[in-house]
Amino acid sequence: MDLANQSDEEILDVATPIMDNLMEGSSEIDWEKHTRDHTERAKKIITKDELVRQCKEYQSRFGNFTNREFIGVTRHQDYVNVIWNQKVSNSANEYTATLCLVQSGERYLVDRCWVDLWEPET
Repeated sequence: MDLANQSDEEILDVATPIMDNLMEGSSEIDWEKHTRDHTERAKKIITKDELVRQCKEYQSRFGNFTNREFIGVTRHQDYVNVIWNQKVSNSANEYTATLCLVQSGERYLVDRCWVDLWEPET
């Protein structure tokens, strides 16, 4: 079934285990785990070396990702974005995590994923 036509709850049922695995792979700095559900295009962008670089950078400052709280879904013709309020272990601040899912046959795959950890320079 086309994700864009599903309810928020149905989309969240698909997205949550994908995001859980992706975040665990990020915390563990495990490229195979992190990219298990990625499109080929996304795998070319987040290479093993790039994942290591990004994870070491954010973990040194923010720690690991902890709790997420669902905010909502934006629906587009060919994809959906699932958006969460994301917590980290080394800060009380809240960040935004976004998972972009596309359908490939019977599977739903990650075409983009990001956590906006930007903070103004002090």
